[in-house]
This record gives sequence, C-alpha cells and structure tokens, in this order.
Amino acid sequence: MKEISCKLLVIGAGPGGYVCAIRAGQLGVDTVIVETGKPGGTCLNVGCIPSKALIHAAEEFEKVAHLAGGKDPLGIKVAAPTLDLAQTVAWKDGIVSRLNSGVAGLLKKAKVKTVQGWATFRDGKTVEVETEIGTQVIRAETVVIATGSAPVELPFLPFGGPVISSTEALALAEVPKKLAVVGGGYIGLELGMAFARMGAKVAIVEALPRVLAQYDAELTRPVLKRLGELGVEVMTGAKAKGLSTKGDALLVETVDGKSTKIAADKILVTV
Repeated sequence: MKEISCKLLVIGAGPGGYVCAIRAGQLGVDTVIVETGKPGGTCLNVGCIPSKALIHAAEEFEKVAHLAGGKDPLGIKVAAPTLDLAQTVAWKDGIVSRLNSGVAGLLKKAKVKTVQGWATFRDGKTVEVETEIGTQVIRAETVVIATGSAPVELPFLPFGGPVISSTEALALAEVPKKLAVVGGGYIGLELGMAFARMGAKVAIVEALPRVLAQYDAELTRPVLKRLGELGVEVMTGAKAKGLSTKGDALLVETVDGKSTKIAADKILVTV
C-alpha cells in the first residue's frame, strides 16, 4: 500500500478545488489534489461549458432553419437543414477535452501532485484513494473538501431509460422528437430551449407558480416570450407524478388537480 504525505490535500478538482490547489502550489505549499474523473468539475465537464456549446450549435441550426423557411428579408434561401447530434456532441467534447488539459497543465505548473481515484477518509487527516493501480494512502496536515454536486434523482422518476439528467442530455446521440423537462429553473430552460431550436417538441413542467421563480418576474417575461416563439409548452403549478406504464409519457397533475400525460421520448429532470 503506497503512502505519501503533504501539507495540503484537496479532494475534488472542480472550480473550487483546482483553484485552491493551484494557488496553494503557487505559494509554495506542498499540495496534492484527488479527483475521480477529469479535472474541471461539473461546470467544465457536464455543466456550464458543454451546455453553452450545445446552445451555440442549436442557435446556428435555428438560423439555417429560419433561412430554409423563406423568412430571410434578403431573399436568401437554403434547403431544410439536418442535424447530426452525435457529431455536435463530439465537437462539444473536443472543447471540454482541451479545457481539461488546460486545467491539468495549470496544476502541473503550480507543482500540484494529481492523484486520480476515489478518496475515502480513514481519519481526519488521512485518506485512502482507490486508483487503477491499487490503494494509495495520503496523509495531510490540512484537508479541503471540494466534492461539488450531483444531479438530484426523484424517487418517482429514477434515472434510467427515458428519464435523464442534464449530464445525459449533453451526450444524446440524436435529438428527441418529444422532450418533457421537469423543473423550470435555468438549467431546464436553457436545455429545453436548445432542443426546441434543434426541432424537438418541448414541454416544461414547473411545480411553482412561474418558471425562474428565484428571479424577479419582470426579468422572466422576455424568457416566457421566447419560449412561446419556440413553441415550448410551459405548465406552471403542475407536479410531475411519474412515468407512464409504457414509459412513453410523463404523468402530471395540473394546477387544477387534474391528471394528464405528456408524451415524451426523453424526460429531463432538472430539479
């Protein structure tokens, strides 16, 4: 069993962890960082950056579709576009990979030792890391825990099959014909709008009286207008209740207490 010691141990190489480790390394602190996946955390790997890349691709597709519809005032006409989502996702993955390498390079430049694996505490200053080549023990004077977040799974809509989180939504091989989004926060709206631009029929189910409830109502009005322009159905005051027996629809209780179904190839849970 291999064992190393350091002044500072950082668990998690996301925006909190890698910034902490890099700065500590720059200040001359003997630092080790442990990460089970690729450096960069949720934001870089399955959050802000890949979602913005997908949104950009959706906007470009929408522009071409707009021209194909003969709506360009300049008279520019093109054939109806098609989208190879697998290729779009590969392009997105290439962007993420380059940024992963950038973070790894910054850690190396700051003389931070990186250990890839899953860390488990043995005591307050000692962890065991399960790596590909065995267990490594790390002892540290100070430990920073920066393990980030994970998608929330609803008990009545467990992930699997047609039910996906934002992580799976960013890696789909094809655009779903019908997409139901559970949760009208910014993650659900930005991904829902992106897939609507790509041609999916999208419905958003939000239990609160309005979408983006944490923001001022005045600020959300332009968003609601754009949702309408994209043909996105928005159901507020509605509660998702589960998956239909055939797995092809989301069961919903509407604001007036009635039960209904929303046909969906994929159900994106973003609560």
